Amino acid sequence: MSTKTIERPHAGHAGAAPFFSCRDINAYYGDSYIVQNVSFTLNKGEILALLGRNGAGKTSTLRAIARASTPELHSGEVILDGVKLHGKPNYYAAQAGIQLVQEDRRIIPGMTVEQNLQIAVISGSVGWSFERIYELFPRLAERRKQEGVTMSGGEQQMLAIARALARDLKLLLLDEPYEGLAPVVRHDIAKALMEVRAAGITTIIVEQNAVAALNLSDRAVILDTGEVVFDGTAKEVLDSEDLRLRYLAI
Repeated sequence: MSTKTIERPHAGHAGAAPFFSCRDINAYYGDSYIVQNVSFTLNKGEILALLGRNGAGKTSTLRAIARASTPELHSGEVILDGVKLHGKPNYYAAQAGIQLVQEDRRIIPGMTVEQNLQIAVISGSVGWSFERIYELFPRLAERRKQEGVTMSGGEQQMLAIARALARDLKLLLLDEPYEGLAPVVRHDIAKALMEVRAAGITTIIVEQNAVAALNLSDRAVILDTGEVVFDGTAKEVLDSEDLRLRYLAI
């Protein structure tokens, strides 16, 4: 008998379609499948912790949703705010409001903080004003003329999130936002993400620090070998020693 937790589909608000849904997502590197039949939904403004052990397919799921070049999305449906993204060119995901903040942050060398923000909106629709972004991240305001790559890791993470906010953002995908950061900086970023949530932006977080991600999130999806094994509330995972030991080793 399988030991996997039965997935419980998230229905969203009664009578309303979910703000975001992915259904039966399959993605692969070459001939190797890394994400298999992944399905879940999100309501507007929710934060989801996408969890699992190393190699479970978390980052690959984010990249498949964002239509990054790899892994290749082999099949499945992705719908954001009523707009179907599957079957369209990869760049359409960003135009529709999906922004992926990758683990390496990808700050552009030779450019100041403000120039990094300016280039984010050159080819896309404008989101938050720079003034609003600087209110959210006062450290960036202090360093707006500083070259982005010379800042600390935490400040670079703030800048990476700020670039996403500078565009017309509906779904924020964060890959390991706390990686290598001091607790005080993680607290600052968590506080900022609460403000992002209050603004109605939906967020999916992949984070090895599962407890930190769960404390920030409304819901959780756990992957194991590329498949969904749990879909429920973040509190359920925090309260379940069995789930945490079996799939997260915490």
